[in-house]
Amino acid sequence: MHIFGKILGLFFGFSFGGPIGAMFGLFIGHQFDKARKLRDAGFDSSFGNGPNQQERQSEFFKSAFAVMGHVSKAKGQVTREEIELASTMMERMNLHGEQRRAAQEAFREGKQSGFPLETVLERVRISSGGRHDLLQFFLELQISAAFADGELDPSEREILHIIARGLGFSSAQLDQRLRMQEAAFRFQQGGFGGQQGREHTGQSGWQQKSSHNQLSDAYKLLGVESDADAKTVKRAYRKLMNEHHPDKLIAKGLPPEMMNVAKEKAQEIQNAYDMIKKTKGF
Repeated sequence: MHIFGKILGLFFGFSFGGPIGAMFGLFIGHQFDKARKLRDAGFDSSFGNGPNQQERQSEFFKSAFAVMGHVSKAKGQVTREEIELASTMMERMNLHGEQRRAAQEAFREGKQSGFPLETVLERVRISSGGRHDLLQFFLELQISAAFADGELDPSEREILHIIARGLGFSSAQLDQRLRMQEAAFRFQQGGFGGQQGREHTGQSGWQQKSSHNQLSDAYKLLGVESDADAKTVKRAYRKLMNEHHPDKLIAKGLPPEMMNVAKEKAQEIQNAYDMIKKTKGF
């Protein structure tokens, strides 16, 4: 706990300036303690000046793949599906050369025993400035890694709860995201999440596949009940699109390499909303 600077600032401020000086000294001491916290977390900083945008993006990028590697090892052995997911994620991000090697190295580090998960998560929170949208994106990447083989093992669920807490999310928030991701996985399998599905089904196939189960998954993907009215569905859709808008995420510090992943997530949300509108006649 960093309070040494506050104590010194309060003491000297009061000694030289009375109550007003004490307030000023407390402020200066707080900035000093904040700088120490950043430095202890692995960043070079001085009086609150943290890493620049590029450094924060690099920290986010490497941590994402390292934690992904840690999640993949949750069951004791990394499966072929989980290795393929990491490779697919690198392809989606168009990683080549040094960037790809950095991602692979981070993924391997995450698989090592003694990986300092909680310390890494703390650094992610600091490097992201505590921005909810960025931390949520980070969590969703890890949920995707856990769902690589289409199911969630109890050990993977336990790790995800640790990750969620480390990023500042409650168990209830994680459970909601897990339900949404599970529905998204099924939704994509039904051909609504990507170009491949559309090529095989076409417009008539899209209509034919609009079964009750697929519609139910579309609602769950948006995080609403299947009997939700048009206003509720639209509000949920707008909230999710605002949280996952690629340009907004990049502006807040998302690494440019992850832009395509953000675009795909936004398209997934759009597809679910379009299906509900078309089927329900909203």
